[in-house]
Amino acid sequence: MSAIDLEGVVNFRDFGGGMGADGRRIRQGRLFRSGHHAAATDADLERLEALGFGLFVDLRRPPERARDPARRPEAPGARLIEHRGPTDQLVAPHLTFLSEPDATPARVSEQMTAGYRYYPFDPFYVAVYREYFPLLAELDRPILINCHAGKDRTGFICALTLHVLGAPPEDIREDYLATNRHNRADARMAEMTAQFEETQGRTPSPDLLRAMLSVEPAWLDAAFAAIADQHGDTDTYLAEVARLTDDMRQAIRARLLV
Repeated sequence: MSAIDLEGVVNFRDFGGGMGADGRRIRQGRLFRSGHHAAATDADLERLEALGFGLFVDLRRPPERARDPARRPEAPGARLIEHRGPTDQLVAPHLTFLSEPDATPARVSEQMTAGYRYYPFDPFYVAVYREYFPLLAELDRPILINCHAGKDRTGFICALTLHVLGAPPEDIREDYLATNRHNRADARMAEMTAQFEETQGRTPSPDLLRAMLSVEPAWLDAAFAAIADQHGDTDTYLAEVARLTDDMRQAIRARLLV
């Protein structure tokens, strides 16, 4: 699991390289995650083009994509999966609390925990998972998953991917928490302040922004706890909700474990 420094894309990293099932390792150079690519520079696009992507997964809602159109590298024949939620939903449901005048970092943690419990069951994300795993089993080219910051929605689907590959829970958590090292929080404060003022009509505190740019282990734990509550375990959830079959799991492992 290694970060790649791009000029206009935050949190870009290869989330392969760790341990997988049966003592094998997850291939590097095949699984990538990041924040959005609206500010990707020409130099970034050249570097990304060299990776030869076969699949892009954009977890941002339509208004986010309209506000920050993706700059993607040339990738002949690449597939694209996008979130197809409501086009008039300017603020994600779990972030509506930010309009409260007394929103605090503690409220960020509280609401993010609630939001993560919903990720496994939101019908628009479930639709993405059902499209994603069959392609992961089929494609023998690198993939790139992104949302806005590359930490929450992206963090959850990457955690599911690592689980399918047999990664130990501590490695899944380590990849998730790596956002706190690669989110460029200091450099992004001005951008985030402007976006907050646009959507919420007021200037946020730096502490609130830093909380929004981070991740906490309890948030990811909340998603898997919700899965356990409703389905008993993650494998049952993947079979029943994401429709991951045993054949697909074996094909994914055959392509991505060495």
